Order: sequence, then C-alpha cells, then structure tokens
Amino acid sequence: MNETVSIIVPVYNAEKYILETIEHVAAQTYTDWELLLVVDGCGDGSARVIREYQKARGESRLRILENPENVGAAKARNRGLREAAGRYIAYVDADDLWMPDKLQEQLRFMGERQAAFSFTGYEFADEQGAGTGKVVHVPPRLVYREALKNTTIFTSTVMFDTEKIPRELLEMPDIKSEDTALWWKVLRSGYTAHGLDRNLVLYRRPAKSLSSNKLEAVRRIWNLYRRAEGLSVPASVYNFLFWAWRAVMRRV
Repeated sequence: MNETVSIIVPVYNAEKYILETIEHVAAQTYTDWELLLVVDGCGDGSARVIREYQKARGESRLRILENPENVGAAKARNRGLREAAGRYIAYVDADDLWMPDKLQEQLRFMGERQAAFSFTGYEFADEQGAGTGKVVHVPPRLVYREALKNTTIFTSTVMFDTEKIPRELLEMPDIKSEDTALWWKVLRSGYTAHGLDRNLVLYRRPAKSLSSNKLEAVRRIWNLYRRAEGLSVPASVYNFLFWAWRAVMRRV
C-alpha cells in the first residue's frame, strides 16, 4: 500500500524563508514523503535556493515544478496535486514550519479515526520563525455548517487521504481564500474534518499592515459566503458574526 505523503508548497517570492521550510520537512520523523515545490513565476531567487539545496543534499524526494508566470496559489497547488504520487496530500506554505513529528502524529491520528480529512493545532510565530506562545487549539471535528462559523482550519496543518476522497474534489477553486473554499467544498460533499489538538505547525506572520490584512480578511470571508457558498444575506451575517468572534479570539 502506498503510504507516501505528497507535500505541496506554492513558492512565490519566498527566497527569505523557503530553505528553512524545506529543512523542517526534511527533519520529519516520518520519512515516506515527497516535496513538490511549485515555483510560481517568482521574481526572486527562490528557485536558485531550492536547486542549491537539492544539489548539496542530493534529495531525491524533492521535486521542483516551475510555472513560467505567476498563476496564483490555487492553480499552483492544483498543479502540485496533479503531479502528486502519494496517497496522502498535505500542504505547507513557503514560510511556515513543521514540528519534527507532524507527519507521523497526523498519520497515526488519521489511522485511528479512519479520517479522510484532518487538521492540527498550530502556534503563531514571528518573522524569524520563533513561536510567540500563542497556540490555536482546534475542535475534535468539524462538519460543513460548523466550519462556516469556524475557520480555524489552517492550510499548513491539513492532510487528505485520496483513497477516501477523490482527487478531483481536492482541486482548489481559483478565488481569494481558495484554501477555505476548498475545505468547505469537501465538507459540503459530506466529509468530516477531524482535528488533532496538538501544536504541530508554526504559522509565521511577517510584519505587515495588520489593519489592511484584517480588512482584506473581512472582504474575503464575506465574498466566500455570498459568492462561493451562495448564502443569503441573513445567513451570511449569522456566520460572519461567529467567524469574527473566533478570529479575534485566536489572536488575543
């Protein structure tokens, strides 16, 4: 049985962080993995950094896929999905970091629960990748209607079992907040997301304009409710209020 985990990373102007992200994957205690780095029309030295690492380490589990122009995170991840050889699909963003036992513990957890879709807890990190001590705890399970109110599922924590979920269902919609849109699509199809409440990921948050990020997050979640999910205005407001409360509590 193929137990390989295919790890998909969209890489766009990530020269500053990508090496550390790769090294954290390489340090996993579970070793049956492949790392698909989709270099998405970068204007920096990301591809050079990756090639230098691969040449120095002779790492055959690392695969570089290059897009000649930037197509965005959704299409980049979908290209990785099409190229993936493993039974399990996992994601990590190009600046996030995994704990050494992330894959091992998540696979054990999925096996125990016969889960098709899982996610884990995580910790916010500063620009240097050091944990801030703010850990996000996750519920034991989420179904579609609960997930509309609780967007705690974070991309770099997710894993799918493609023996239980068809690969075509895992294609990310090409819209903003494509990751959340995918989780909802899968859950809407009748699957349950199982949460492993352990801090297994560091979510790096580089210094940016937090006020503009918050406004953009509000726009994105509202558009997901109204356009992607086709919810009425009252239903969108209802779910939005829960989303806003939980989003604030994750960060305080």
